[in-house]
Amino acid sequence: MLNTLNAIFAKHRHQPGALLPILHDIQDELGYVPDQAVPEIAKELNLSRAEVHGVITYYHYFRQTPPAKHVVHVCCAEACQANGSEALATHAAARLQNGDITLEPVYCLGLCSIGPAIQIDETSLYARVTTEKFESLIKELGTGS
Repeated sequence: MLNTLNAIFAKHRHQPGALLPILHDIQDELGYVPDQAVPEIAKELNLSRAEVHGVITYYHYFRQTPPAKHVVHVCCAEACQANGSEALATHAAARLQNGDITLEPVYCLGLCSIGPAIQIDETSLYARVTTEKFESLIKELGTGS
């Protein structure tokens, strides 16, 4: 992990306000921001551990534990809420309790007029997702959920 952190630090060493870009790069590389990285980041940026931890915990995007094999984001923005995303999120949370899939809220996937929307594995967007469509998409992942 230290080699990964050092490479990321070198990339952002002379960048003002480098904390968020560093955190994004760490999560992109490792899948999450490990607790062990916090003191290293703080030292590199001359910040307190509390400042780094505060940013990590403030933003919903950053994970502090490794994600499952698949990550499903359910849009929780107002437009999707108006089209039923709260019920979809409740269904998804109940359905995905075995740990094969990480379920995370996201606040706008850009499909506002055709919600509720979900994203699977940072690449696949789906609109007008009903619980039936959700079940079909999860089944296609083949996770055993």
